[in-house]
Amino acid sequence: MDTAPVTAEKPKDKSQLLFEEFLNYLSVEKGLAQNTLDAYRQDLARYDSFLKKEKVSDWAKVTRTHILKFLNAESKRGLESSSIARGLVSVKLFHRFLTKERHVQSDITSVLESPKLWKKLPHFLTTQEMDSLLKTPDVKKPGGIRDLALLECLYATGMRVSEITELPLGHVYLDNKFIKCRGKGDKERLVPLGSVAVSACQTYLARVRSKMKAKTEHFFLGRSGKGLTRQFVWQMIGKYARLAGITKEITPHTFRHSFATHLLERGADLRVVQELLGHADISTTQIYTHVSGNRLKSIHAKFHPRG
Repeated sequence: MDTAPVTAEKPKDKSQLLFEEFLNYLSVEKGLAQNTLDAYRQDLARYDSFLKKEKVSDWAKVTRTHILKFLNAESKRGLESSSIARGLVSVKLFHRFLTKERHVQSDITSVLESPKLWKKLPHFLTTQEMDSLLKTPDVKKPGGIRDLALLECLYATGMRVSEITELPLGHVYLDNKFIKCRGKGDKERLVPLGSVAVSACQTYLARVRSKMKAKTEHFFLGRSGKGLTRQFVWQMIGKYARLAGITKEITPHTFRHSFATHLLERGADLRVVQELLGHADISTTQIYTHVSGNRLKSIHAKFHPRG
């Protein structure tokens, strides 16, 4: 009997094995989410490819100059500043791991810092733009009712798109007006829901979800009864932005940025916003103080004796 030839799987090189060891370490020891691990894997694959082009095959021979040249090459590829900064984080974490596991003698990245110019100000919608966008779903249709509930939740909570697509039905407490959200590193936080979002979710549950044959315990479902994908939410938001006549580039994260910005503009405490966003470090939240700088200036001018 003829049999198809068996093709041997290409063996992984030393760098690939180290990457897998590193990512496994991050997963087990640090509890990082799969999305984060995938991003680090992509960053390191590009880093490894760059070093091979530079004829560097030994990690002990990598220099700071190589890393800076890699980051410069990433910039020339047209990557966003935030993506380049994340790439540097990936590289620094990996070199720290190499040192910890004694693959190299010292961590050459210990003195490298992300330039302040990489802390790009986030895109956000004005309250008027947000109001316009939230009026676009057709609530005469089941899909529009669901979409409005999802958009209201995004704006009311500042949740990440991965958090809202994975949101279980049992984590939404409409009577108590809050959501239990599972964020990065599998950390849970409680986020309040405003009355408008609660009303939209109640309508969705009563008129749409309760009539569907749910195949999962996700709160937001597609026509098939399964959970929504992140790509679907991205496309949905883009569609409603166009209908609202908004020309800005809008993503699910724009809702998160708008949520934080609007809270701070209305006097919310930075620590409270940090807690609501699930930021481990308040320096991550502080970027929004730049966005709401006009409000701070007006308060200073109004209340300071020398304003």
